[in-house]
Amino acid sequence: MNKSLQLYSMRDYPDQIELLSQLPEMGITQVEGYGGVYTDPLAYKDAMDKNGISMPSGHIGLADIEGDFNATMEIVKTLGIQQVFAPYLDEKDRPNTTAGYITLAKRLAEAGERFAEHGISFGWHNHDFEFIALADGSIPLEIMLEHSPNLNWEADLAWVIRAGSDPLDYIQRFGSRMTVIHVKDIATAGTNIDEDGWADLGTGTIDWTTLLTACSQQSNNLIYTLEHDKPRDPIGYARRSAKMFDTLWEKTNG
Repeated sequence: MNKSLQLYSMRDYPDQIELLSQLPEMGITQVEGYGGVYTDPLAYKDAMDKNGISMPSGHIGLADIEGDFNATMEIVKTLGIQQVFAPYLDEKDRPNTTAGYITLAKRLAEAGERFAEHGISFGWHNHDFEFIALADGSIPLEIMLEHSPNLNWEADLAWVIRAGSDPLDYIQRFGSRMTVIHVKDIATAGTNIDEDGWADLGTGTIDWTTLLTACSQQSNNLIYTLEHDKPRDPIGYARRSAKMFDTLWEKTNG
């Protein structure tokens, strides 16, 4: 079992380097990077090494990849990232037609080919907009996966649920494309407003026992990455959620 922590969850912690020293006691020895920790990759890698932490995956924006691929690869190589995921598109940059998403898929395919030349895999991390049907009924994520056949999928299943879609259906249909699972929880309606409606793992409404079972049936090599988009207490969130994940994993795979 590969358990990781998306560092975006910890972005409000005042010292990102010092934070690393607290993670191993929580049972967290893998992290997923994002732009906020790429400013000084050498210093960050040194801190990871000192604390026995690795970064098997990282988020890097498609605009950054296309804008300066060599700079992107320098970050990837320095930090030891093996899987890169484009994490998001601003609303103004999102296509609104099938043709537009086919074009996006081709851009992603081209980026993936460049990473593959360096032995790095590439994929897409979803939010909710990729599951909202277009005018012709097409689903953006399905278009992207179809027209970029080597594109991996970092499945953020909580966002699938927020979009009103069935995560089990997507796991069953596209499980072979999944390489990383984002694990987070949705608070009961009307609660945790200051946390944008998210919750510590195991305290919300998502049936993670069922989802973890379905995911593990697809592959034994998935990375399960803990994430909370807006925790009020980042350290407490990470500690509690890491412990809960271990409990859920033992329940489903013990």
